[in-house]
Amino acid sequence: MQAKPRPSASPAQALSAMDHLIATSMVGQQEIAAQVGLNVTDLTCFGFVLEAGENLLTAGDLAARANVTTGAVTGILNRLERAGFVTRRPDPTDRRRVRVAARPDAEARIREIYEPYYARLMDLFADYSPEEIAVLTDWFTRATSLAAGYLEEHCRTD
Repeated sequence: MQAKPRPSASPAQALSAMDHLIATSMVGQQEIAAQVGLNVTDLTCFGFVLEAGENLLTAGDLAARANVTTGAVTGILNRLERAGFVTRRPDPTDRRRVRVAARPDAEARIREIYEPYYARLMDLFADYSPEEIAVLTDWFTRATSLAAGYLEEHCRTD
């Protein structure tokens, strides 16, 4: 696929567009979380559990991905377990650790909500060349790392 012509944009315009995407996503996440009886942080953590698939996460893995303390992730897992979203399984190689698994019914419920949105995003990505997708992926990955670093420097209290 050949890249389509794109309108020029300044870094300030790109930053503004990103801010609008983040704001819309945050409001959407709050709405979806409320719809399924969770808070945004718990829904986000459940998303990480789903993303891991069969490679079940430990509490420490989840804390690192969500950029929260291990103490906070204990509360998150307790709430997710009480709400029927996850189960804890013993780690087969280290009995002191547990792994977190999504409950199939909860996974189906969340996929039902997100799959139509992801299908629309995939349609949007289809408008971009492989080279443009590579740039977007690089930018998203680097911006995520930058954001996590900033949060670590300025927002962590542990």
